[in-house]
Amino acid sequence: MTELKLAIQETSAFIQAAGVGPVEFGLILGSGLGELADEIEDKVVVPYHEIPHFPVSTVVGHAGQLVYGTLSGKKVLAMQGRFHFYEGHSMQTVTYPVRVMKALGAHSMVVTNACGGVNESFAPGDLMLITDQINFTGTNPLIGPNDDEIGPRFPDMSNAYTPAYQEVAKEVGAANGLHLQEGVYMGFSGPTYETPAEIRFARGIGADAVGMSTVPEVIVAAHCGLKVLGISCITNLAAGMQANLNHEEVVATTERVKGEFKDLVKKTLAAL
Repeated sequence: MTELKLAIQETSAFIQAAGVGPVEFGLILGSGLGELADEIEDKVVVPYHEIPHFPVSTVVGHAGQLVYGTLSGKKVLAMQGRFHFYEGHSMQTVTYPVRVMKALGAHSMVVTNACGGVNESFAPGDLMLITDQINFTGTNPLIGPNDDEIGPRFPDMSNAYTPAYQEVAKEVGAANGLHLQEGVYMGFSGPTYETPAEIRFARGIGADAVGMSTVPEVIVAAHCGLKVLGISCITNLAAGMQANLNHEEVVATTERVKGEFKDLVKKTLAAL
């Protein structure tokens, strides 16, 4: 048994012993968006620091715990706070919870983030359905030995974000009068915000939004066969498009639109 498989087994066994049952959807909740986990019914909460092989999230706006229960009629396991490459974790550590979700039975993942708008038609507070991604982190979580029982050596990323899930989210948005943007998310390593020149480059190669998460998690989701729905909250306009950038604005904007965001995720989950 590989070291990765053994670790996944140990982590999964601990989480199940803590009261977590079968999982249908994994949820990864980004900066300022973790409140959705508070609406999960019949909750089981497991702090990250108690879980074998889990690191601890150090970013403001990330609570640092798994929350299991029922949301919109689905059995979900939510990450209330995620791990980032810029915190000093390896890409394998950043994406490890995705593998654990799969091991616990999840067939799908809903991933959310707070990000900067590159598309000039976007405004702070917009919600963007992620249709595709660009990996500009400079690395890849699948580098290293591959276990063919976990996933293929060369995963196909053609439909990393499940088209059928996107259609459901668009229908839900339209039915609820929510203007849902659509676009390509480009992942940078961080922790610096991008420069104006990098944003011009990002726009030139087809990015609509930029951020410091999501891309590695979705690569691993594709590797292990999870369906994915991705939703970004555009919290600010990217460098060169507004005067300056700061994390306080990110949290403040997600606070302002969290009601719309939570409503969209819950109603889309119900429809999936």
